[in-house]
Amino acid sequence: MPLDLARALDVARAASAAAAATARTHWRRLREVERKADGSPVTVADRAAEAAAIAVIDATFPEHDLLGEEGGGRDRGRPYRWVVDPLDGTRGFSRGGIMWGPLVALEEEGRVVAAAMDLPVLGTAYAGAKGLGCWRGADRCRVSDTALWEDAIVSLGGFNRLLWKSPHGPAIEPLLRTAWSLRAYGDLASCAMVLDGSADVWIEWGVKVWDLAAPRLLLEEAGATFSDLEGLPTHASGSVLAGNATLHAHVMRALRR
Repeated sequence: MPLDLARALDVARAASAAAAATARTHWRRLREVERKADGSPVTVADRAAEAAAIAVIDATFPEHDLLGEEGGGRDRGRPYRWVVDPLDGTRGFSRGGIMWGPLVALEEEGRVVAAAMDLPVLGTAYAGAKGLGCWRGADRCRVSDTALWEDAIVSLGGFNRLLWKSPHGPAIEPLLRTAWSLRAYGDLASCAMVLDGSADVWIEWGVKVWDLAAPRLLLEEAGATFSDLEGLPTHASGSVLAGNATLHAHVMRALRR
């Protein structure tokens, strides 16, 4: 049956809110932080938040496929798939930080059509759907119209070694030296800054599909050009460059040189 996009958006919002509320109950109360096989941290909050989000999704769309960062999900080859990062920013969360929250997205044949994300400690929630815009509460989000790179504020997905070890590190360094300033909160806060207009461009490398599916839809609905660092319009390759068309083109020219 055709997808009811407004209904899907409501479910994305509700799933993100459920994950946010669940994780918040564990914030600054953790007794243990575990390590996954790849060395990244995971906590009881991540797993509980994922279960809460999936329960909301399954109550309305039990026939849809699911991909959760913490292992929840199913793959039956259906055209619709929910992609859930229940607690983006676990490392900061585990240290009592405030820049963390869930990311929930719905794909239709690989294209993201609805998404939501929350920053629970800040009391901020974002949601959007294809053709319906991106919203922060009652306010519509729009990316900045900054045109000159020397005026640009760059939001990095954490000022970390992954970016410098990437094939793009040598080209990115001079870009960062010539921008107006840098922000490096990391995780979903990197995206939120561009949605809010407090940063102009988001650059990140070394992440996963669940880190980028929801941000892609939200940024595109806010007017951003979204690609990976090769210039491909995908959220599945592990890198992102997003911002208004002028600045996106400036960065891509530098990367291709």
